[in-house]
Amino acid sequence: MNLLLDTCAFLWLTLKPEKLSNKFLECFKNPGNTVFLSSVSVWEISIKYSIGKLTLPVSPSRFVLEERRSHQISPLELNESDTFHLENLPILHKDPFDRMLICQAIERSLTILTPDPHIRKYPIRTLW
Repeated sequence: MNLLLDTCAFLWLTLKPEKLSNKFLECFKNPGNTVFLSSVSVWEISIKYSIGKLTLPVSPSRFVLEERRSHQISPLELNESDTFHLENLPILHKDPFDRMLICQAIERSLTILTPDPHIRKYPIRTLW
C-alpha cells in the first residue's frame, strides 16, 4: 500500500510517538508499504517554524531530511496534475496544506495516515 503522512502524523511520529495509534504503527512498520512525505508538508513545517508556531530541535531542512532518512520515508513532490483536483474538491476543510495533500492522494491513489477528522470527511482512503 502507498501511504501519505499528513503533517501532523509526521510530527507525531518524529516528536511525540506516544500519540500514534496502533493502526498507524502497524501500517507504518509494514515492509510491504511505501510511506511518503509530501513537499506540501515540508512547506507547512517550514512556515510554522519561521513564524514561531512550531519548535524543532534543529532547522526544518535538517529535521525533515534526517527524520525522513531515519524512518525510511520517501519524498513526494507536488505536481501540476495534483493541483487540478482542487477545482472539484468540496470545501469541507479550509486548511490549504491539507487540501493539497488530499489532492495528491486522489491523483496518486494514496492512503493518508492522519488523525485529522476534517481530512477523513473526504471520499479518500485514510487510516488512523
